[in-house]
Amino acid sequence: MELSVTQENLTKALSSVGRVASSRTGLPILSNILLRTDGNRLLVAATNLEIASTHLIGAKIITPGSITIPAKLVSEFIASLPKGTVELKVTDSHLALSSGNYSSVINGVVADEFPELPTIDETSSVQYSINSADFKQAVSQTIITSSNDSTRPILTGVYWHSFEGFLYLAATDGYRLSERRLVKTTSEVAAIIPTTTLQEVLRTLSDDANEVDMLFDETQVRFRVGESEITSRLIDGNYPDYRQLIPASSETEIVIDASDFVRITKIAGLFARESGGSVTLTADSEANMLAIHSIASEYGENTSSAAAEVSQSGQVTLNSRYLSEALSVTDGDTVEFRFNGKLSPCVLTAKTDDVNYKHIIMPLKS
Repeated sequence: MELSVTQENLTKALSSVGRVASSRTGLPILSNILLRTDGNRLLVAATNLEIASTHLIGAKIITPGSITIPAKLVSEFIASLPKGTVELKVTDSHLALSSGNYSSVINGVVADEFPELPTIDETSSVQYSINSADFKQAVSQTIITSSNDSTRPILTGVYWHSFEGFLYLAATDGYRLSERRLVKTTSEVAAIIPTTTLQEVLRTLSDDANEVDMLFDETQVRFRVGESEITSRLIDGNYPDYRQLIPASSETEIVIDASDFVRITKIAGLFARESGGSVTLTADSEANMLAIHSIASEYGENTSSAAAEVSQSGQVTLNSRYLSEALSVTDGDTVEFRFNGKLSPCVLTAKTDDVNYKHIIMPLKS
């Protein structure tokens, strides 16, 4: 294999796929990146057997071919080069790289040993094209409530599913739950995408990306963003019927300025660090106020309050971090927070006519 590419394009491609290459495995080849000519382009790819990431860049191909090389070394070497043209030439299992006054030879491994990259049949798959800003927001709003508990793998992903003509995303860790309505759909889909995969797609999304193309088959999902593709296994299993956990109505409904709610939650959280983040919210319908109280046994206590519209007085105890994270991903200048007594789930939404995002937090037993 012999070819030339620009340092900028190669750096971008190596950075994009290199995060997937894994050194924490019994297969040393998985810590390598695959370089393979593809027509008049160079394919740069990596996989950890769960996720495969590929990136195509334009190249001047002299001799087609392929090789795999250590991900960390080649990525750092190419990123350190000045902008310009980089020449690549493979002899046996060695890759010679040169650019201006810089040259090196990196010991590689023949590409035959690299795992076969996964494919998805586009003719039989379910396909979506989603605006990249909407995709980024929807994923960010849901991955924060997915679980890290590997003993319950189903909850370590985000559930993408069709329901009543829309595509929804949902995630829960058993203590909180988020649901986001994304786009209209006539297709049927029910797939659990690993949170780690979605985080990788978010990292791949550049500011100039307009759309994310998604393909689902029975066991895999593929994301295409520009010249980058990420293919991942889906999590096997049936997602729990989470909708039954969302209260249809609530006795105490609070409408409050979002920035005020964020501020009093943040301040209360400072005093709640010692008590496991526990804060008590008290809604007063007569005074039309929402107060948050927290205690730090060593340092003191705090009560912060803000004006709000309150339908009925009530009190509930929550984890302040959960509440802060929910507020950070809920859009709108005004939010609605509602609950039924001290033990039923609390619901946070933007105060709009068309609510597309719901965040549910389970109370703490005070």
